[in-house]
Amino acid sequence: MSRATVERAGVPPPTPEPLAVPVADAHCHLDLMGTDLDEAVALATSVGVDRLVTIGVDVASSQLAAAQAQSHPAIHAAAALHPNQAYEATDAALTEIARLAALPHVRAVGETGLDFYRDTAEVIDQQRSFRAHIQIAKDSGKALVIHDREAHDAVLAAIAEEGAPEQTVFHCFSGDAAMARVCADRGYVMSFAGNITFKNAQGLRAAVAVAPLDLLLVETDAPFLTPMPHRGAPNAPYLIPLTVRAMAEIKRVPVDELCHALSANADRVFGPWAN
Repeated sequence: MSRATVERAGVPPPTPEPLAVPVADAHCHLDLMGTDLDEAVALATSVGVDRLVTIGVDVASSQLAAAQAQSHPAIHAAAALHPNQAYEATDAALTEIARLAALPHVRAVGETGLDFYRDTAEVIDQQRSFRAHIQIAKDSGKALVIHDREAHDAVLAAIAEEGAPEQTVFHCFSGDAAMARVCADRGYVMSFAGNITFKNAQGLRAAVAVAPLDLLLVETDAPFLTPMPHRGAPNAPYLIPLTVRAMAEIKRVPVDELCHALSANADRVFGPWAN
């Protein structure tokens, strides 16, 4: 991921119908949204998205995420080096990520993992960085938030070899129903984003359908992956209701029932929010 690739063009989508039962946005990049932090939180809260997890992708953004979480009771932070930044995983950088992970308002180590789609970092560097982050998550007792792009088998193997933290989350789950069953068998949490609404996302929808309710999270990955019918516009946490309603339809459960499960899962994975 590069900040230079973030598209800010377009008019922000309209506010969707609020959720009756509040949920958390399990993964967003508040530093990339280009909006005022308090305004973003207030708008999200107005539609029933009252908790946010903002994610670091390098040392600087992880430090910023930690600062944002410290300053706002609705926000938790995650700290890590993204696999595309794995070439930056020096001993000093990993030591700083470990320091941040020990902070009370940093509730996860992520996003880390493997990305075989882009070639910005060598696989050997990605593997070393990912495995170091797995250990940091276990040492700190925090959730592990995984970026897995076209690397399913390698990611699953690395977790098995290193030993999974108690809470392991596949951010923006990108596997099919078969992989969802593997994750469910191993107790891994699957977080789904707005791309489940895309026309060509039949495999993702099949994964949603088989994923157990107690292993589900919802996220925006804002400002990326804006759900339909607003694909291409800037994404933000206030658009979570669109994805939640799509998930409820796929799973054939009432929206409120799904929201209760998503909320409980977020509290279990990331710990309770101050508000």
